[in-house]
Amino acid sequence: MKFIDEAKIYVKAGDGGNGIATFRREKYIPMGGPNGGDGGRGGSVYVIADRNINTLVDYRYTRKFLGQRGENGGSADCYGKGGDDIILRMPVGTVISDLNTGEILADLDVHDKKVLLAKGGKGGLGNTHFKSSTNRAPRQCTKGEPGEEFEVSLELRVLADVGLLGLPNAGKSTLIRAVSSARPKVADYPFTTLHPNLGVVRVGAEKSFVMADVPGLIEGAADGAGLGIRFLKHLQRTRILLHLVDIAPIDPDADPVRDAKAIVGELLKHDPALADKPRWLVLNKLDLIPEEDREKAVKDFLKAYKKATKYDGPVFPITAITGDGTKPLIYAIQEALEQMARPEIADDDEDTPAEEQ
Repeated sequence: MKFIDEAKIYVKAGDGGNGIATFRREKYIPMGGPNGGDGGRGGSVYVIADRNINTLVDYRYTRKFLGQRGENGGSADCYGKGGDDIILRMPVGTVISDLNTGEILADLDVHDKKVLLAKGGKGGLGNTHFKSSTNRAPRQCTKGEPGEEFEVSLELRVLADVGLLGLPNAGKSTLIRAVSSARPKVADYPFTTLHPNLGVVRVGAEKSFVMADVPGLIEGAADGAGLGIRFLKHLQRTRILLHLVDIAPIDPDADPVRDAKAIVGELLKHDPALADKPRWLVLNKLDLIPEEDREKAVKDFLKAYKKATKYDGPVFPITAITGDGTKPLIYAIQEALEQMARPEIADDDEDTPAEEQ
């Protein structure tokens, strides 16, 4: 199935049915009163999050969704039937925004979350509602109200705890294959990954987290180079970013420090809030360095990188293709995620003054 993470659609709830002005006309009741019924309400448009769907492809080619109109009222106090509601099922993580104002109308961040997107119009009133002691034969009735309508943009942001960041061929797909059951494509050319991949990393019998692999960035991505920044939105919900660096590039002109610094610069250009997320440095492809030179290569890289970026976070040297060094990494991630989820407990002893004796 083709991965589609953006779409634009038009939704319109059904209009309410019209009320009617009628009077009782029976053989032995010559002066029958009003008996016009109300119109039915229009069908509303709902959206619901479904974890069994992982793409917006259904909304790329079908772009109009119209709610059913309510039926008109009838005589003998018969009310019109309400229009059927429409339920649009979308992937968990879909953000729905008004195309004209940019206002976020719904954020489907939880499975089975249901949101009213466009409300159906109310039905019109029949003439029975206008009867009074001074108006015994009202001829007034009202029309149904129009249903709400929007042009909306759909944007899928995958839900993951950890996001992988780095240049093409830094080893992101290899890492997610090594620590989870995800099987993204791996090859020896850049931009092998063309859409996000998710993998569940199991740390214990009842402990796991979700890792997201997105297409690689290159310098100038914020200005549209390569695949640009269109996939960075999938990292906005993550809690930790893993910045993978190829510490032993095959290209003799490549500079790992310069390239790693460029990725951080692209993050800052795109979204400072994303750049402020906890970001861990993962130095990959140690197997391409002779074993006796590995420690020195790591120290030299860190010395130059910290001088260039003031980085002081965790560092994990690994070899993703063999899995060496990945276990300490995933255990550290699990521990950090548990600490983030743990509520902070205020120290009452410091804030509450001691009672006078």
